[in-house]
Amino acid sequence: MTRAALLLSLVFAIASVEAQRRTTAAVRLDALRLPAGFSIAVYAEVPGARSMTLAPDGTVFVGSQSDTVHALVDRDQDGRADEVVGVADNLHVANGVAFKGGALFVADLDRVLRYDDILDFVNQPAAARLSKPVPAVVLTGLPTDTYHGWRYLAFGPDDLLYLAVGTPCNVCERADPYASLIRMKPDGSARETVARGVRNSVGMDWDPVTKDLWFTDNGRDFLGDDSPPDELNHLTGIGEHFGYPYCHAGTIADPEFGRRQSCAPFTPPAQRLGPHVASIGMKFYTGEMFPPEYRNQIFIAEHGSWNRSTPIGYRLSLVRLEESQPVSYDTFAEGWLQGFRAWGRPVDLLVMPDGALLVSDDTAGAIYRISYATR
Repeated sequence: MTRAALLLSLVFAIASVEAQRRTTAAVRLDALRLPAGFSIAVYAEVPGARSMTLAPDGTVFVGSQSDTVHALVDRDQDGRADEVVGVADNLHVANGVAFKGGALFVADLDRVLRYDDILDFVNQPAAARLSKPVPAVVLTGLPTDTYHGWRYLAFGPDDLLYLAVGTPCNVCERADPYASLIRMKPDGSARETVARGVRNSVGMDWDPVTKDLWFTDNGRDFLGDDSPPDELNHLTGIGEHFGYPYCHAGTIADPEFGRRQSCAPFTPPAQRLGPHVASIGMKFYTGEMFPPEYRNQIFIAEHGSWNRSTPIGYRLSLVRLEESQPVSYDTFAEGWLQGFRAWGRPVDLLVMPDGALLVSDDTAGAIYRISYATR
């Protein structure tokens, strides 16, 4: 493929993805397949639903790839949100959300914001919500590139705020903070880089037993349909480098940048995932609802390929661990992809207090609730 054809292909692919983001598809629950005993239902309808976080009272906050953040309230606890409340707007790329100490933290494109006492606003009567809360600015000066500019945000067990900063390209060399995971105190101070060589991570979680950080990473494009695989990574030491842009998936030298560094110094993935599946949201399952064999195992939302001749992903996967080592990688739920066309794209996961698993879908504009019951 010539460089001009490659660029044209990229332009059309990006345009297709952007069109999917703007269009809310019809939800087709009947097309979805899960293991026996599991069921899936719509929890809420949220346009462009992306990352999710949970408040202690069960309120779910949902970011987006546009300018809005919503709160979902299930007041009667029947497994479906009774109200969807807009809590923030006029942002740029309000993807990342996290909750701590009564405040909602939002990762916008080039800054992190904090909305104090946000539940007071959510729990007001609708008529009293005359204007959106005004946020405090926690952090500024993040890159303004929109390419891989959707930040993932989460609080770790150390009470520090973790943030992913993707690379502004398919593959290139850039200095910190690009291609890294950083952390900071909740007020934005004491910022440090905890992982480098991370091309584009849009999902992370901590092992509930060891407290180690795990995260997904999207592999580079245009090395063919089957290379490189996406990655599930395990951070075992602050400052580890995971290879990008020199080495992909532990052993694949980049055609351009691989001549400068061998793969030897870099941390390989704990688990290779499907090639171009766009693995993003991930969560350790910590609930009590699912059968015991699912506890402390990793669910991954695979958003789906955009530049593969045969589409792949558009599903939920399950990585099983034994003594912190992956032993299997299998499909858990599928059906969002029908032939060569996807009506939905899973994004993020959230374990609810009752043990149900929420799944966001930015294409169908929905939040799903996966539950389990013996029959």
